[in-house]
Amino acid sequence: MKWLALCILGIFGIWVQAESAQAHALEPGYLEIAPMADQSWRVFWSRPDVKGRPMAIEAVLPEDCTPRRAPTPSFNGSAWTSGWVAKCTQGMAGGPLEIEGLAQTRTDVLVRYKVTEGQAHTQRLTPDETRFTLKAEVRRLDVMGVYLSLGVEHILGGIDHLLFVFALLLLITDGWRLVGAITAFTVAHSITLAAATLGLVSLPSAPVEAVIALSIMFLASELVQKRAGQPRLSERYPWLVSFSFGLLHGFGFAGALREIGLPQGDVPLALLSFNIGVEIGQLAFVAVVCALAWGLRRVAPVVIRTATTPGTSTAILMAYAIGAVSAYWFLDRLTGFV
Repeated sequence: MKWLALCILGIFGIWVQAESAQAHALEPGYLEIAPMADQSWRVFWSRPDVKGRPMAIEAVLPEDCTPRRAPTPSFNGSAWTSGWVAKCTQGMAGGPLEIEGLAQTRTDVLVRYKVTEGQAHTQRLTPDETRFTLKAEVRRLDVMGVYLSLGVEHILGGIDHLLFVFALLLLITDGWRLVGAITAFTVAHSITLAAATLGLVSLPSAPVEAVIALSIMFLASELVQKRAGQPRLSERYPWLVSFSFGLLHGFGFAGALREIGLPQGDVPLALLSFNIGVEIGQLAFVAVVCALAWGLRRVAPVVIRTATTPGTSTAILMAYAIGAVSAYWFLDRLTGFV
């Protein structure tokens, strides 16, 4: 079954190159609107960089606002930004806001706005939903829906977090131990997500992201050395390993949530909704992997048996593939702050 392992290695290699080439194009846009005096609003608009040019999307304010569009943007090293003051004679509330060109992309735009001096609201626009009506009051159900979807999207787009979970699935074959490990991972990252987002603890994001890559390398090492009848540390104490690394992954989730921001009046609800979204995405990923494994076991049992038997060339090459990708992430992230 060496061909299977070589295919997996090839897929990982292609994915790494694609991720590096498309990273900027898949980053979200960001629009912030805040009230000033005399029917004026301060607007900040950030667009991802695509091959040295701003992504072809444009924020368009309600019709009675002047100017409705951003001035010429400047590049800040990672994105193209514009700032201006818009005068809106009828106010912002009830007016439509649109992101032109978003339907032709694969990215999202996060809109954080205040139409009055009250609390800030967050809206997520996608290629399928490119406009919305600015509201003076936002229902708690709307807040929950926005942050729930953001949590799901973040975990499903966080390939490093998913690769960690996938490595756990390969490493821990006992059902109850696996449940315990996943539960410990969930509890741990929920603790640090809440603590970091609320400002109770703080760690710089760049080293955290590098150590998250190291956590995946550790599991890859455990997979390489795994042998029948000789349980590794992560197999003997899976909940302890998962909990320890889950604390680190929680800081990673918190970094993303801090960039999005939390509505001042509904911080607990938004935080809870985001965390539930992360868990929904994580459980969905586990369910898909288990379903694929079940299907392969029915149609090609030799493939599953070879890939999951400790010490086989296929199992070892799969572990090396996971280790190679995580090592690439570690070195790439390390150069970002060293």
